[in-house]
Amino acid sequence: MSDWLFDLGNSRFKFAPLQGDRAGDVQAWAHGAEGMAGQPPHSLPSGGTAFVASVAAPSLTSAMLDQLQRRFEHVHVVRTSAQCAGVRIAYAKPEKFGVDRFLALLAAAKAQRPVLVVGVGTALTIDLLDANGQHHGGRISASPTTMREALHARAVQLPASGGDYSEFANDTSDALASGCDGAAVALVERSARQAQALLGVMPSLLVHGGGAPALMPLLDGADYHPSLVLDGLARWAVHQPAG
Repeated sequence: MSDWLFDLGNSRFKFAPLQGDRAGDVQAWAHGAEGMAGQPPHSLPSGGTAFVASVAAPSLTSAMLDQLQRRFEHVHVVRTSAQCAGVRIAYAKPEKFGVDRFLALLAAAKAQRPVLVVGVGTALTIDLLDANGQHHGGRISASPTTMREALHARAVQLPASGGDYSEFANDTSDALASGCDGAAVALVERSARQAQALLGVMPSLLVHGGGAPALMPLLDGADYHPSLVLDGLARWAVHQPAG
């Protein structure tokens, strides 16, 4: 029976078959996490073991786990640990480190080189991993999408979306896109410079998350890896202790 990987995020739900130590072809429910419970049961796969990562609301997580437990012989929910697959987390209390960030590091560690892992979702997360698998900590900020939504909530005349990036915009929508995207890019670039000072070498940039494509043209040399969390979940599945 096949094993599957499930990633429940704040805005998307993705799943893929486990193929070795990586995710196979990824499927997604595009309408967002709020509608997952309304999906027909037959839209989910079934099999031997389901490996699950979730940063979604507890009620939504419970509803999805209930469905998976009906369709799989075993369901394992990943939790952040101090070390796994050669990665050592910098947090003194690893349980405080988000599981999506943890899994992204597990996937990034396969390259065995210094890497700055950037997640662009509801939040903008930045984590530094050296070539030996040591995590050096990171940052959490609002993503460009969340910045736009927050500005719109406080000043409704400022549109929550739209506009094109420009270094010096001459239109409000463009200025908003430029300011919010530019703020994210500036934080990534500063983190990269500080990482170089710390490690003595410029780390590679590895970017993932639903908001990543908009930033990729602004991040020189960055690699986009949309299934990074699922690939990390696959590594966790392979390296988890037996029993």
